[in-house]
Amino acid sequence: MSERIVVDPITRIEGHLRIEAQMEGDNIAQAYSSGTSVRGIETILQGRDPRDAWAFAQRICGVCTLVHGIASVRAVEDALQVELPLNAQLIRNLMISSQFALDHVMHFYHLHALDWVDVVSALDADPQETSTLAQSISAWPKSSPGYFSDIRKRIKTFVESGQLGIFANGYWGHPAYKLPPAANLMAVAHYLEALAWQRDVARLHAIFGGKNPHPNFVVGGVPSPIDLNSDSAINAKRLAEVLSILQQMQTFVDQVYIPDTLAIAGYYKDWGERGEGLGNFMSFGDLPMAAAMDPANFLIPRGAILNRDLSTLHEIDLHDESQIQEFIAHSWYDYSGGNDQGLHPYAGETTLEYDARGGVKPPYTHLDVSDGYSWMKAPRWKGHAMEVGPLARVLILYASGNEMARELVDMTLTQLQLPTRALFSTLGRTAARTLETKIFTDNALGWYGELIANIKSGDTRTFNETLWDPASWPRQARGAGYMEAPRGALGHWIVIENGKIANYQAVVPSTWNAGPRDPQGQPGAYEAALQDNHQMVDVKQPIEILRTIHSFDPCIACAVHLTDPETGEQLEIKVS
Repeated sequence: MSERIVVDPITRIEGHLRIEAQMEGDNIAQAYSSGTSVRGIETILQGRDPRDAWAFAQRICGVCTLVHGIASVRAVEDALQVELPLNAQLIRNLMISSQFALDHVMHFYHLHALDWVDVVSALDADPQETSTLAQSISAWPKSSPGYFSDIRKRIKTFVESGQLGIFANGYWGHPAYKLPPAANLMAVAHYLEALAWQRDVARLHAIFGGKNPHPNFVVGGVPSPIDLNSDSAINAKRLAEVLSILQQMQTFVDQVYIPDTLAIAGYYKDWGERGEGLGNFMSFGDLPMAAAMDPANFLIPRGAILNRDLSTLHEIDLHDESQIQEFIAHSWYDYSGGNDQGLHPYAGETTLEYDARGGVKPPYTHLDVSDGYSWMKAPRWKGHAMEVGPLARVLILYASGNEMARELVDMTLTQLQLPTRALFSTLGRTAARTLETKIFTDNALGWYGELIANIKSGDTRTFNETLWDPASWPRQARGAGYMEAPRGALGHWIVIENGKIANYQAVVPSTWNAGPRDPQGQPGAYEAALQDNHQMVDVKQPIEILRTIHSFDPCIACAVHLTDPETGEQLEIKVS
């Protein structure tokens, strides 16, 4: 029997994503990923002062609250050949690394953990047994029987009230859940602790950027003057608070996030055999270890891996118009030169496709997968569909010989008794996110120490003033601003003419991963991953789809939320 499962929208992500899965028996044969929100920020930016671009571009996403700002100012700096003071680069690194920790912990506990953790099962847990489990895997102090007894009472209050609140819409009791009650209770306790933890960690962005979400940026540096004797600048008190936040980040990652990931993964080893997909991985590189934006000095290397071959890292040139192109053969857009061509972002177009009645497409009942079926484009690198994100970064770190990455990956595979091939999977994707958080939080303390040493030597510069005379700019310029956002390779491309933005294109990580098929029929990373060994236990509760899609941490037109105005419906699952 062939049927099609529709999950629209996929919940616990930012923005709206529709997945249609064509079934053959209990297995997914073909999958289709559709972004159902249109962004349009690029057209808003045309004609504006490039120094202001970050303030608009940053609003692309309300969750990764700094990544688009960083990519935007880097695009202008690349176009105008602006160099940063070392302090500015170090402060940006601290903000980026804290964003990784904040985003990854939030994703694991609040967006992805409930695919593996049965909240209602936690009611059956013995607090003493939970305490014994927690103390066996970590030195985290909140692990007494009394503490877990209190957590269980809080969960019981939720359940008995009939209003599960933050735990609503779960498939509780689904036979695919494998954790024992004690592990479920421990994970729910840490879910609640992470809510308070992320609030404290977000203060680092406010210290250096004035606020969170959407901290402030400036082309040529950071808007954070350093004066140890001033109440309004980065002073000794604020620097001490930054150190405290970094230490708090590291402790939670070491004593809660990593042990929980390993403990939960031990019950789901079979997920190391499904959800691989493309086998192609890419990183733009990030976190410079010096003042210059030179990929040779990046902590995260730039490169591409093809066909799981970790012995070869292919070079990437973001300015080469033959390397990165976006296709729209299966998107709801129009290119002036025809919809089968690929356009580099410097020449990119964002023009909506209209139907015969003059309305913007869709509507639809089922996606017409032979035509356009998504508001996302299909980016390709040298014609290859690529996966970006934590797994890509960890694999590239591993392949490049990074000692810490090799140690963490080998330790994880050994502890879980899994082969190297398990890295290329849904489980590997989730584990990689945890492992790279450890790498970034440890390095953040090193950048902090370098910043303090630089200040003590008398260097307090955080801004390059040479940019702020537009008369000195070239008549025409273009630049590529990039960073490794938590969800993967992020690029902003800008074309400047006569001091104004002539074209602006952002290719975000979820476009690489969630985009539709290209003119050659190549699926995107989500689609390919769902087509890899996904057998469904219950098509009316498609938890298998959620597990793999959430392992990418999707962000689809963040901060856009839609409901049916008549029914208020937010989740619909159809079998047809």
